[in-house]
Amino acid sequence: MIVVTGAAGFIGSCLVNKLNNRGFTDIVLVDDFSNDAKNLNLKNKVFRHKVERGEFAQWLAGNHSDISFVFHLGARTDTTEFRKEIFDTLNLNYSKKIWEDCVAYKLPLIYASSAATYGDGALGYNDNHALIPQLQPLNPYGESKNDFDKWVIEQGAQPPFWAGMKFFNVFGPNEYHKGRMASVVFHTFKKISESGQMQLFRSHRSDFAHGQQSRDFVYVKDVVNVLYFLMQLQPTSGIYNLGTGIARSFNDLTKATFHAMGREVHIDYIDTPEDIRDKYQYFTQANMEKLRSTGYNLPFYSLEEAVADYVQDYLMPKAWY
Repeated sequence: MIVVTGAAGFIGSCLVNKLNNRGFTDIVLVDDFSNDAKNLNLKNKVFRHKVERGEFAQWLAGNHSDISFVFHLGARTDTTEFRKEIFDTLNLNYSKKIWEDCVAYKLPLIYASSAATYGDGALGYNDNHALIPQLQPLNPYGESKNDFDKWVIEQGAQPPFWAGMKFFNVFGPNEYHKGRMASVVFHTFKKISESGQMQLFRSHRSDFAHGQQSRDFVYVKDVVNVLYFLMQLQPTSGIYNLGTGIARSFNDLTKATFHAMGREVHIDYIDTPEDIRDKYQYFTQANMEKLRSTGYNLPFYSLEEAVADYVQDYLMPKAWY
């Protein structure tokens, strides 16, 4: 059986669909299943067991001999949450327990890290392990992810294979439940549908024009392709970036959404909220050399291709992946 934590969430549910499409149905879903909106992501998915997040360690102790692989994608991902103790509990300590169990039971593990670990990008976006202790994330979410990465690379006892994935700006289907933390494409689609226009943050730096703040936007279908590839190949263990390697602006993203909807582009600019202004990333771009060195050679969706697929095949009909 394959374990997927965070299975009812955005990336987790898309991974379950990918596994189903590849013929895997012997899947254990782990999550907090109390959110009815999030549970809609599991429509038409085929799996063996559902295990509540708080009961997983006990369940694994009794069933680990039947497990072949663990994907640990469950996490608190709210970058506007500033209570460190929440991240310590749900991201750091919960992840340590899963790592220790995978070591004890000799289970290969892929876990979710984040590009939020890179902070303002002053040290670049290279997934070299030597850089990790020097990184200074801008919020408690990024700190929790980097704290776990730092802890991992210090461990002498390791799973037979492990990979920590620094997800960059992932977007795509199955994020209806995410509210404020849903992708800019999701919010742009909603705003255009309601008003025919979109508002983006003004730049508060002289070296960036309004709307030219840029991210490495990566489509969730590419993300799950990479996760599946790594499960199958199990190359050199380590922490890997997972983006496209190409930064694109919010202007580009928004225009692509207008075009996918068949609407005329209308963008206004508003001040970045004070509470996040000093923690706002102006540029991210994954160095993808390490992942490519494993032999992963599939092309990534272009931004325009990904936005069109997401908008026309999922958001407009309100469909799930």
